[in-house]
Amino acid sequence: MTASGNSSRRALIVEDEASIREIVRLHLSLAGFETDEAADGHAALDRLRTDRFDLVVLDVMLPGVDGVSLCRALRSGGPNRRAAVLMLTARDTEPEKVIGLESGADDYLTKPFGVREFMARVTAVLRRASGALSEREPASTGIVTSADVTLDPERRQARVRGDRVELTKQEFDILYLLASRRGIVFSRSALIAKVWGGDTYVTERTVDSVVSRLRRKIERDPNDPEMILTAWGVGYTFADV
Repeated sequence: MTASGNSSRRALIVEDEASIREIVRLHLSLAGFETDEAADGHAALDRLRTDRFDLVVLDVMLPGVDGVSLCRALRSGGPNRRAAVLMLTARDTEPEKVIGLESGADDYLTKPFGVREFMARVTAVLRRASGALSEREPASTGIVTSADVTLDPERRQARVRGDRVELTKQEFDILYLLASRRGIVFSRSALIAKVWGGDTYVTERTVDSVVSRLRRKIERDPNDPEMILTAWGVGYTFADV
């Protein structure tokens, strides 16, 4: 369903509960969005592969393809890899929120939610998405080749010792930030600010978890890393070699 309006901003609402879709559609339309809707994961995936959206409001529990898988798919490439993503869920636990954010969502909102909070979150994720290159990536957005790693930020592709490695959005952003600033130590709080925008449900423990997974994917021996080094008591740095 598409709302009338002369704004160029487009939003896709992926939610299987019709009443929630209607509330979200109404208030996004009032804010000037052209809205489209999908009630299941398969329909949403088809739209995300072909059409570009500025905002994706994405329920976690969906028939067909779940919201976490959808978010990972859209971040892996295609017209919506840089779209703002706001996840909706009925589960109010830290592990669930961390999983949603690590899949590539910009923010996470628990049901039931108020309209004011919803619109405030929409404004925040759009602001972060519009400033993604300046806030989440270094000033240079070119290909980075460092040690055994080659990173292409435009294609969001990573190669390690010549082999393609699949990374989540946060894994890629952290690796790109560190590798393009070799030898510079980034505190955990700095990584949260640059990669997650600083105002989402992310803790320093989340950063450690993402770095641990990243090491398992790119290091020869993740227990004795040669690339992503720990600056004890501070954060992380990429080996200056």
